[in-house]
Amino acid sequence: MLEVERPADMKAYVGKSLGTSEWVTIDQPMINAFADATGDHQWIHVDVERAKQEMPGGKTIAHGFLTLSLLPRLGDAIYRIRRMSRGINYGANKVRFTAPVPVGSRVRLSQVLKAADDVSGGVRLTFESTVELEGSSRPALVAETLALIFD
Repeated sequence: MLEVERPADMKAYVGKSLGTSEWVTIDQPMINAFADATGDHQWIHVDVERAKQEMPGGKTIAHGFLTLSLLPRLGDAIYRIRRMSRGINYGANKVRFTAPVPVGSRVRLSQVLKAADDVSGGVRLTFESTVELEGSSRPALVAETLALIFD
């Protein structure tokens, strides 16, 4: 894991890979909880029996936004800034869900720091975030994501 002292120290890593997280398994209880939280109960996510009959591979698939929502969790294992007051997810410039994530799959995050720009009281970090899908040559998600990190 990359560790730096202050938000501004991240500037030394612009253009570099920050690392890769550990694998996380996407199970049906996680998918169901996300469906309940968002109200998205489309059968391809939550109807295990129907998915066995009608989905390629016979499995439900995770919501694309569930995969996206894992970025903070997975990113915590990639880098750490020791002296900061707070960090805020600032959004995404671009998000693409490039492959389905079948239930039981394992995913992990790889991040490259694209930019580190000064903002009042801190730094805005821009990442190239790629969620890899174990056993697949295609990632599940590719996104340009942003975070504000304050001193």
